[in-house]
Amino acid sequence: MIYLLVALEMELSKTMAETKTMPESLKIRYTGVGKVNAAIVAAGVCAQADCTQVINYGTAGSLNAAMASQLVRVAQIHQRDMDARPLAALGVTPFEDDGGMIDLGGEGVSLSTGDNFVTAPPEVKSDIVDMEAYAIAKACRAAGKPFSCYKYITDLADADATRNWRDNVASGAALFLAKLPDIIDG
Repeated sequence: MIYLLVALEMELSKTMAETKTMPESLKIRYTGVGKVNAAIVAAGVCAQADCTQVINYGTAGSLNAAMASQLVRVAQIHQRDMDARPLAALGVTPFEDDGGMIDLGGEGVSLSTGDNFVTAPPEVKSDIVDMEAYAIAKACRAAGKPFSCYKYITDLADADATRNWRDNVASGAALFLAKLPDIIDG
């Protein structure tokens, strides 16, 4: 079974997914907002005996205006808000080996995850920003489950980010669902 993790139903509703004829081998789970909520759901999904793969779809802000309103594949995920300085660099959990970055390989963008809604460029550099992907990727890596991540760019992570996210939160669902067969066959 492939589990599709989405933070909020407003990003990709079950009703919309069902009208697009979701494969029977795929289950949608909603994580809620933030790294802790995402980690709890991801760990539970990875513990399922039928879990063969995890896909994360959601919305993200971009630090590059050319990416606005695009669906992008994530190749690297950084942890943006772990701050244990001076024990470790910003973004790095002390005494861990991943350096605060999970490499998914292949072509794509870099994403930083943190428990804050980004309205200005963060210290940890990346192409896009979200609030769940790093936690999901880390849970999948710990469980040995294949993981992929796709984000729809709703805003420019600036002073207008909240309004733009609200206006565009559902705009990427159809793009993602159209690409889903290629992702699954990947």
